Amino acid sequence: MQVPAYLYEIILLLYAASIFSYFIDFIQKNRKANIFAFRLLTLVWFFQSLFLLQEMIAHAGLPVKDVYEGLYFYAWIIVSLSLFINRIYKVDFLTFFLNVVGFFMMLLYIASSAYERQWTQTIPFMDEVLIAHITLAILAYGFFTLSFVFAVMYLLQFQLLKQKKGYRWWTRLGDLGKLETYTFTSITIGTPLLLLSIVLGIVWAYTTAAAFYWFDWKTIGSLTVLAVYAVYLFLRLARGVRGKGLAIYAIAAFLILIINFFLLSTYSSFHFTG
Repeated sequence: MQVPAYLYEIILLLYAASIFSYFIDFIQKNRKANIFAFRLLTLVWFFQSLFLLQEMIAHAGLPVKDVYEGLYFYAWIIVSLSLFINRIYKVDFLTFFLNVVGFFMMLLYIASSAYERQWTQTIPFMDEVLIAHITLAILAYGFFTLSFVFAVMYLLQFQLLKQKKGYRWWTRLGDLGKLETYTFTSITIGTPLLLLSIVLGIVWAYTTAAAFYWFDWKTIGSLTVLAVYAVYLFLRLARGVRGKGLAIYAIAAFLILIINFFLLSTYSSFHFTG
């Protein structure tokens, strides 16, 4: 009996929510986010195990006879390792990136096997992948825009306080500490959304007739934006950079995003966002 496409979609949604929660925990050491992510990942593992057992019964052995079946088994192994590592060793960095790889493999398996098995839902499913890719990218850009606004407000407030002028604007702009926190939080949310969007976009492009190239300007631009915001998080968390310098960096990062969105898109050989 073939697994309905919508059940795979549910697994992907649970998986994506788990990755997002693990990222929040990784950045903010949020215990509640970690527990929530672990429970979601446990559900993913449960459904994957059921489908794997079904395939084993149908094939009288492990489903590893072709590349598509191998991808599914590989994704199941990664989820199993992630659960074990998270439960026993608590290595947050490794757990997060293992799940990103697992999500990519799971999505690639579903998209590839959809064409291989000629699902009637194949085209609608891949359309949904594309829509999800674009939606997540726009959401990420929205949060990055918020971070830009908060960073600009931080610099204005910083300048007013330094010059001891414009007292009536001080309370309107807000506390420096809060503005810095809001900037950081916005980027913390936007970064995993953009990462998931890029993963969806790559899989969609590889499994459809879309012209996709790693050296396409849009691909390079999207990966650059992701790297720039990842560096922001690294500077904030690992290096302890705070204050005016980090606010300027957040503004510069958003300008790079704008260049990617409006300028590099015109040189891309495939769709306009990413």
